[in-house]
Amino acid sequence: MQNLMNDLMKLFQKDDRIFADGKLLKNKLTELALKLDQPLIELLLSDKKAKEHFFVQKIIKKDKILIFDKDKFISFVNNKEFLPDSFTSFKNKIGLMTNGDYLKEKGDVVLTWAYKDCVLEGGQDKEDQKRDEIFYNEILSPDEIDRLFEPKVLTNFKKYDSKGQHAIPVFNGDDNLIIKGNNLLALHCLKQNFRGQIKLIYIDPPYNTGNDEFKYNDSFNHSTWLTFMKNRLVIAEELLKDDGAIFIQINDIEQAHLKILCDEIFGREHFHTAICIQMSHLSGVKMAHKEVKLPKIKEWILFYTKNEKIKLNPQYIPATWEDALERYSSFILKSGFSDEQCDKWKIIPLNQAMKEAGVNVKDSKAVLNFKLSNAHLIFRTARNRGADYSKLPKNKFSKIDNPDGSYYFVYKGEDVSFSAEKVMVINGKKTPVVTVGDIWTDIGINNLSNEGGVDLRFGKKPEKLISRLIELCTKKGDLILDFFAGSGTSGAVAHKSERKYILIEQLDEHVKKMLKRLKHVIAGEDSGISKEFNWNGGGSFVYAELKEWNEQYMANIKDANTTLKLLNIYEKMRKEAFFRYDIDLSKFEEQEFKKLPLKEQKQVLCECLDKNHLYVNLSEINDTTYKVSADDKKLNKEFHKTVI
Repeated sequence: MQNLMNDLMKLFQKDDRIFADGKLLKNKLTELALKLDQPLIELLLSDKKAKEHFFVQKIIKKDKILIFDKDKFISFVNNKEFLPDSFTSFKNKIGLMTNGDYLKEKGDVVLTWAYKDCVLEGGQDKEDQKRDEIFYNEILSPDEIDRLFEPKVLTNFKKYDSKGQHAIPVFNGDDNLIIKGNNLLALHCLKQNFRGQIKLIYIDPPYNTGNDEFKYNDSFNHSTWLTFMKNRLVIAEELLKDDGAIFIQINDIEQAHLKILCDEIFGREHFHTAICIQMSHLSGVKMAHKEVKLPKIKEWILFYTKNEKIKLNPQYIPATWEDALERYSSFILKSGFSDEQCDKWKIIPLNQAMKEAGVNVKDSKAVLNFKLSNAHLIFRTARNRGADYSKLPKNKFSKIDNPDGSYYFVYKGEDVSFSAEKVMVINGKKTPVVTVGDIWTDIGINNLSNEGGVDLRFGKKPEKLISRLIELCTKKGDLILDFFAGSGTSGAVAHKSERKYILIEQLDEHVKKMLKRLKHVIAGEDSGISKEFNWNGGGSFVYAELKEWNEQYMANIKDANTTLKLLNIYEKMRKEAFFRYDIDLSKFEEQEFKKLPLKEQKQVLCECLDKNHLYVNLSEINDTTYKVSADDKKLNKEFHKTVI
């Protein structure tokens, strides 16, 4: 056995993905084994002992087949005899195993992550992330989920309006709502009262880039990231109305895999498009490597609906007359005749009409003003292959009545389209427009850092972008959900455009900025889409938090910067926290714990905590341990619409 261990260690040193700085990266090795990574399997097959020990020979249709026994391999490489490092030994000693299987190796559904779902230790560059195996994501298997998705107690209720911050005597289900806490668990809190009620969901989740500075943990490995997204999208689908829509913004790294995942959750037939949006310019750092790769300036927005019932509100953007209306070259002289007398109208070329009106055709401004002012008289025709106009006069206008009382015109056997149909008032000014398609290059992406009165240099999305999505699929009064709310752009846009909204966010830094931003909105701030919607302020929103229990220790562990502080936290945990059932605290030896590096000390304490007790369940609201106030009990009863 010892010889096999030595041989394997020498073998693994040939692959820098799993061996670096003189250490075996155990978790990366386990991940590769679970994925049946081809280079790893080839490496194992190259060694006689490894081949004999971890491959089983079977005969299938007279052919001899070698089958990799990944379970045996994973069990072996995670054995404390094989990995006698201090962390593994200590972890095993205090009982972080069940029947010999590490919880992280079960490969089941990831339901919650320590360190607030998506925060990793900061300050690492890409090389550090490759060489230093830091992970704070925890995988829970289905047999460990007994209370995680139950409704949670909400606390710290506040209402914000033009008069400031207030306590709320009654929770009104029509209030705009901000929830601070783990977004997966907060989504499950919405199920009972908001299932099938959300008209539009927009999310801008972590992109899994490895170098994103949005303060979320953008360092999930690929498989964990997909599971992380699946957990949240499954419940999001339940919350959507029958005619609801979801938009998910993403970049190239995970776009293709996310599309497949969404096909499974929402249905391939409910995929509408992947909107390609320009999100940066051809400038800056990205241009430094233009000789070896194309600069990235685009992102994607995947667009799905709950079913086929949705009806879109077409969106338009300003264009030049030539781009929008070049083929509209005919002009009507009505001479006082009504629409009913359209056969008496005279038709002349547009250029002749301008000449007769005394317009200087070399004066582009005068030409455009004439066209915009007379857009209801300028037209073109197009063939309607489904209609028979053979009995209508060829050189005269004919009026065709529809059953609903509307009507249209036919000229020379073709349908008439007026340029007025492509002229709109935008920001108080008449302009030609074109319909928005699935490539968006017109969204303003400059000077966003202080939009809304809050600074978020990276990750903040333009209000105009969110506004277009909201206008495309909703009407006033519809309910919008964003459960990666960040600085609150979705809420700000929904508020200004008279939609209702629910925002979910966990990071303290972002929640503070979100509250600040939405207070600015209520006060009438004029950035973003404010002018477009004549926004002058008003409205209100309610703020509440998931009541933390073990989660508070997670946060304290993350912020601790010395072993002494961690030991103090541990002492408090022993008195108040809920530990996992398989933890034997009598095996916790302080001196041995002190020998671990700080990051591994943090990891040990995080893994000791029972993730089923991150937040207080509603079913335990009357337990005196949690000290839930009478006011909070009343508001929770109203929020959850249940007897407490």
